[in-house]
Amino acid sequence: MDIEVDVSNGMPYFNMVGMLSMEIKEAKERIRAALKNSGYELKPSRITVNLSPADKRKEGTLFDLPIAFAILKAAGLIQQCSFEKMLVIGELGLSGEVKPVNGILPILMMAKRMGFKRCVLPSGNISETEFVKDMEVIPVDNLKQAVRYVINGEKCKVQSDLSVKALKASENNGPDFSDIHGHHMAKRAAEIAAAGNHNLLMVGPPGSGKSMIAGRISSIMPPLTYEERIGISTIYSVCGLLKDGNVVTNRPYRAPHHTITVQGMTGGGRYPRPGELSLASGGVLFLDELPEFNPLVIDTLRQPLENKKITLVRASGKYEFAADCMLVAAMNPCKCGYYPDRNRCTCTDDEVRKYMGRISGAILDRMDICVEVPRTEYRELIERNNEECSADIRSRVERAVNIQKERYMGTDIRNNASLSSKETEMYCKLDKSGTELIKRAFDKFKMSTRGYYKILKVARTIADLAGEKDIKREHVQEAVIYRTFDAATYGGR
Repeated sequence: MDIEVDVSNGMPYFNMVGMLSMEIKEAKERIRAALKNSGYELKPSRITVNLSPADKRKEGTLFDLPIAFAILKAAGLIQQCSFEKMLVIGELGLSGEVKPVNGILPILMMAKRMGFKRCVLPSGNISETEFVKDMEVIPVDNLKQAVRYVINGEKCKVQSDLSVKALKASENNGPDFSDIHGHHMAKRAAEIAAAGNHNLLMVGPPGSGKSMIAGRISSIMPPLTYEERIGISTIYSVCGLLKDGNVVTNRPYRAPHHTITVQGMTGGGRYPRPGELSLASGGVLFLDELPEFNPLVIDTLRQPLENKKITLVRASGKYEFAADCMLVAAMNPCKCGYYPDRNRCTCTDDEVRKYMGRISGAILDRMDICVEVPRTEYRELIERNNEECSADIRSRVERAVNIQKERYMGTDIRNNASLSSKETEMYCKLDKSGTELIKRAFDKFKMSTRGYYKILKVARTIADLAGEKDIKREHVQEAVIYRTFDAATYGGR
């Protein structure tokens, strides 16, 4: 993006062109006041600013500072300065203050690939620059400081302790699996899901602990890798969600309300931005009360769950956002929540079927693991047997993840859940007894082809958790259980 300025004699006029959004058109008033209040008096003249290329729409407030620089240069108020290989970003306040902007991290990453060597940016965005190496970053607080650097190379001092703070994952002092009493099968399912990045569906009555389990899954997932931190931080930077400007160090956990729109889930808008699906990349997207979501919202997840990305096509261009997250969903078995306990359930059979029917078979088929979460017994609640903490479970998950990394080294495969059908046949071979078992289950429960491959991938993860090189019958048997529950509950889907 280039900024061109022409300052000429004539009636005082300030015009900006180049297919600009409203916030950029309003920049001329901010820039005019910032220049005056910083001590730079412009003579009455005709000022024309062009942002090229003119056929691409520009948006955001990050152009304020570079436009101010270009005007000062064109008006002859700053001399002997060079902008070669230098990127300038920042929003201006009326006093000349340089304010932070969204999307700094992806902009710097792109600028580095384009060969830029220096960047002048707001000091409030300095924490986002930790991942950008081999580029000189010059943080500024106001317009005067920025000009002093351009003219004399004078840098302002910014108090920051970035490296240790930003690159070390914060200690996990949040919810822990030791808080959950009983539910051993559900916790086992959560462990398998975290180890292989499998989608998980939990069904049970209200208050049984489904949300508690979902909220703790991110605590048993392995720490983010360097590349994952960059990717996730880039998404959050674009949305302006980086807390205190620091990069993301823990796996995301997003739990949108069931009133969310399609646009809120997948991203979009007049100027497309990532949605909850992208914000959950690298972590967990939890959909509580799944049948209460708009069916259209749920069905929009079908393709992204397979492709691990979502593509939006608008008149202004094509936008591609990441969607590589683990989907965890929870639901009641009926509207009142107590089916099949007829002593408490007040729903008719038709009402139960209608409630279940709000979720399409295509979405259910994409859930790798389905598990029941029954009501907690009083004995389990009171006895408080030494429940495993998240750290113990995470250690097993990390071992399984490391086995996958070693197995798929040199390929584009990230985890067991991302295996294609051909790759599944290559890495998930069964012995004779395992093959016979899955054949019987496939015929009995009328499984889909996708369901068949999901059983193989889940069995592969169970074997990895057990430290076994080969998939054995017991691994297949456990994986089948998580699909037969689905078939029994939803009428063979």
